[in-house]
Formats: sequence, structure tokens, C-alpha cells
Amino acid sequence: MSNDVIRDIGEQGVLKRLQRFCPSDIVGDDAAIMPNPEPGQLLVVTTDVLVDGIHFSDRTTSAEDVGWRAVAANLSDLAAMGSSPLGITVGLSLPGDVAVSWVERLYQGMSECLQPYNTPIVGGDVCQSPVITVSITAFGQVLPQRVMRRSNAKVGDAIVVTGVHGGSRVGLELLLNPEFGKDLNEKERSRLIQAHQRPKPRLDILPQLWESLASQSPIPLTAMDSSDGLADAIAQICRASGVGAVVKRDAIPIPSVLPQLTSPEQVWDWVLYGGEDFELVLCLSEPLAQVFVEKFAAGSAIIGYITSGRSVCLRDSTGKYADELLTLSRGFQHF
Repeated sequence: MSNDVIRDIGEQGVLKRLQRFCPSDIVGDDAAIMPNPEPGQLLVVTTDVLVDGIHFSDRTTSAEDVGWRAVAANLSDLAAMGSSPLGITVGLSLPGDVAVSWVERLYQGMSECLQPYNTPIVGGDVCQSPVITVSITAFGQVLPQRVMRRSNAKVGDAIVVTGVHGGSRVGLELLLNPEFGKDLNEKERSRLIQAHQRPKPRLDILPQLWESLASQSPIPLTAMDSSDGLADAIAQICRASGVGAVVKRDAIPIPSVLPQLTSPEQVWDWVLYGGEDFELVLCLSEPLAQVFVEKFAAGSAIIGYITSGRSVCLRDSTGKYADELLTLSRGFQHF
């Protein structure tokens, strides 16, 4: 493998290397020419930025995993809108002493995440910077009646999560602290680390949701992804919809080994505020939620319901914990 760094091959050399990851009939000009969305569909656009030292580091994330996570964050946002991906562009800021092989591995990770969805990298930009930054813009399409928004939750709706929460935060702790979870078997350890390094955007949920809705008249749908934390997603939905919620602590799916690894207080902090689980939080009518959870989405669960108030209350039916208000202030905030 070459020992070249970015400054050795220059901007044009970098672009030539990276164009290998893009369709040859789309890239190469000043902008990409892409086909319009299918007739009757809306175009969906989202952008996400990952910064070295903030979102990833060499301690916990390989170049391939940085690429995977950068793509997964954008595809998860598309999934939360009910849309399927069409393509992405990549804005890459690099110090001159970054190894060329690191950048190629970054794009390999992106390609691996995109491959199951037949989604191409259709262009981007490269510039010099004192810190590595990966900025991805993703394009998707969705039928108007399938658009999901944070502002559509209604009183009485069931709150559904599509999978386990807390796994990514446990995986991060395993990477940062070699002594943590030392009694875990290798399979469980690997599964939790994968949850952090290679999260899966829940685009697979959408066909199951549309099948659940097949016999229904078109209805406004509510969703948000939980990449900034489960509590954050529920609170954001409630704020946008002008409603409140009751969340049942003992109904939230968590990694089965988590209570054995740390204190109860830490367990629930990681589950509610740890973030980067990339599941979807949906608000559906009670009958539809039951069908979706029981017949289609393995691993999903109904964890609460929407109320007419404004507060988001976490309750525990066992009596072990007092009621707790879930807020936006405890989750990850950039500023």
C-alpha cells in the first residue's frame, strides 16, 4: 500500500482516486446530472457533517467506519422522512498530511453502507483544512402521502421504537475503556461495538410500514430518527406537534446485558440520552401500531402514548423509579 499523503498527490490526484467510487457517467463535470424522482414523488434533501474529534476519533473509529457512519446518518434522516435514497454528494476537508490510503478507506466504508440500497456517490468537493470534516448531502424520493413529519403526532397515538436503545453508547464505552464489560463474551462484545461503529439506517422498516398501511386511507405519519438520543426524539416530536407524552420505562427495548454492566442510573442515561442508535421513533394509531409491531417489525415495541399536555413523562410500572421528565437539555447539543 502506498505511503503517500494528500499533499503528495494534490487535489487532482485526490479527485482521480475518489472518482473510482462514483458512477463514471455521472461525475466528472462541474455538477452531477441526475434523473428526476419518479412521477408523483417528492425530492427529499438532507445534509450531515462529521468532524474529527467531535464525531469520531482514531481511538474508536477506523476510516472505513467513519465513512459508514457518515452515510448512515444521512440515510437515517431520509428514512425518518419516509423516503428512499437516490444518491449522495460528499464534501471532504483534509489536512495535507492525511494518508491517501485513509481517504480511500473512508470511501470504501461509504460504498459498503450504500451498496444494499443501490445508492451512488454522485459528486462532491475536496478542500484543505486543519481538521478532517466529512459533509454529506443525501437525496431521496417519497410519495406525498407517505411523507413522515415530526409535527403530525396526535393525542392517543402510540409511540413505537423500531429497535434497541443504548447499544451504541455501550459499544463506545467498550472501545474507550478496556476494563469495561470484561466479562462479556466475544460475540456480545462484537455486536455492541458494531452497533456503534456500523449502525444500520432503518430504511428496511419502510416497506413494512407501507404494508401495514395498505388497507388504510392516507393519514399523516409521524417519525424522527433517534441518532441524538431517544429522549431527544420524543421531546422533539412533542414540541413540533404541540403535545405531550407518557413513556413506559419498562417497555423500552435495551441490550439484555446492559443492566449487568453498570449502575441503574447509568443504564437509563445511556438508553435515553446516549444517542447514535439510528432507530426510528414513530407515532401511530394504536391499532396500526399493534399490527406493525406484531406482524412486521421484529424488535420494535410500543413504549408509550401521546397526551394532551406538553410534558414528556417517563413512568415505571414496577415502582422502582419515580416519574421523570424527559428534556432536550440532557441530550447531545453542539453549543
